[in-house]
Amino acid sequence: MSTSYPIAKSADQFLTLLPSMANRHGLITGATGTGKTITLQKIIESFSMIGVPCVVSDIKGDLSGLADVGGNNQKVTERFSSMGLESDYQKSPVTFWDVWGENGHPVRATISDMGPLLLSRLLGLNETQSGVLTLIFKVADDEGLALLDLKDLRAMIVNVGERAKELSLNYGNVSTASIGAIQRSLLTLESQGGEKLFGEPMLNIHDLIQSINGKGVVNLLDATKLMNTPKLYGSLLLWMLSELFETLPEAGDSSVPKLLFFFDEAHLLFTDAPDVLIEKIEQVVRLIRSKGVGIYFITQHPNDIPEKIAAQLGNRVAHALRAFTPKDQQAVRAAAETMRDNESLDEKTALMELGVGEALISFLDEKGTPSITQRCFVIPPLSHIGPITDTLRHELMSNSIVGTTYDQNIDSESAYERLNKRLSEQSTQKAKEIEEETAAKEEKTVSRGRETAMEALAKSAARAIGSQLGREIIRGVLGSLFKR
Repeated sequence: MSTSYPIAKSADQFLTLLPSMANRHGLITGATGTGKTITLQKIIESFSMIGVPCVVSDIKGDLSGLADVGGNNQKVTERFSSMGLESDYQKSPVTFWDVWGENGHPVRATISDMGPLLLSRLLGLNETQSGVLTLIFKVADDEGLALLDLKDLRAMIVNVGERAKELSLNYGNVSTASIGAIQRSLLTLESQGGEKLFGEPMLNIHDLIQSINGKGVVNLLDATKLMNTPKLYGSLLLWMLSELFETLPEAGDSSVPKLLFFFDEAHLLFTDAPDVLIEKIEQVVRLIRSKGVGIYFITQHPNDIPEKIAAQLGNRVAHALRAFTPKDQQAVRAAAETMRDNESLDEKTALMELGVGEALISFLDEKGTPSITQRCFVIPPLSHIGPITDTLRHELMSNSIVGTTYDQNIDSESAYERLNKRLSEQSTQKAKEIEEETAAKEEKTVSRGRETAMEALAKSAARAIGSQLGREIIRGVLGSLFKR
């Protein structure tokens, strides 16, 4: 088997994304309808064919075509012929994932593993509210309360809110307003179906790194519905990336990457993201390369990616950009300047003239240096172009290597159950104390009744004795009763 497959062809050469340089990350840009999805499909299947697993979000459902054999497309046949290539159509092994469990196996995270930083962004919390959420996580950790799903988090929020004064000495002030804001944000998340994301069994990141018959498994996250909640989409992908970073061991330089991770609609990852989150993403992108993971961002404009992160992306594919406004023209100029200059090519003009399936490409060479930018036609994928049928999808899901692991939800004992048990025990103890207190009052009342009868008898005797001496003698003997 070849160690690499060409991705595109210029006027005089084929361009290949070298497997040894694939973990140096990359960027695929271009306006809507210029061919980004086909380029993405071609890169994924090329690496799957040499045994590299991939993770990719499927925004429109088109990438499901990776799971079926290509052919029966006249334009594709003509493109292969014009490039002098054989069309050895084939497919890739695909595992389908879906937060809602409809078009793929459920993909879940636990609240604890998502962490307060990503969860704060998902809930749209401000800095103060995020601080309170971090405090809630800290209390849960210190008290051994596992936060697995949203009902655990909700129970923990209520518990911390009720114990605010008690906790303030060790953890700082707990704002009632912040507690209320977090609860309202949770209601919003639940109304969007966000509770489906949290729970067990949690995704084992190693299940994404598998191969079948020598081909890397393509893990396809169905995002057709997930895209309706952009923050949920972005937070899920960032959590998966952070899990890879924290879980995988150091791999050093290798001939092929361990995994390639593709972020489609990448601008959603950074929109309204706080600076601290951007810094974390930058750190992961910079360091995860040594763990054998390559990250590729797919978006319309290069300036959708923060500059510090874009500087880490060595492999570049730029499809056509549209320049209808001065701002658009500035974006085109910036995109052209980020690619290595070709003296015989006006990159800025070319970016506005490229046809569908045509791109400016600069891949890293064997030394890790960006190659001179070439104007190329992307080679069509060997797999099916466009979405597969529901029948085929469900057939593949039923025979999946992970289906029995994730299809059934598990509800383990966690914070919700333990806090409810604690409340039940406290209620039982309180009821016992009230019962004992009531019995004591009743006994005291009976005793008091006997004493009152004796008082009445003594007072009657005192009235019967008319002399002052008699009253003083009586008071001297039974005075304690009169003094009550």
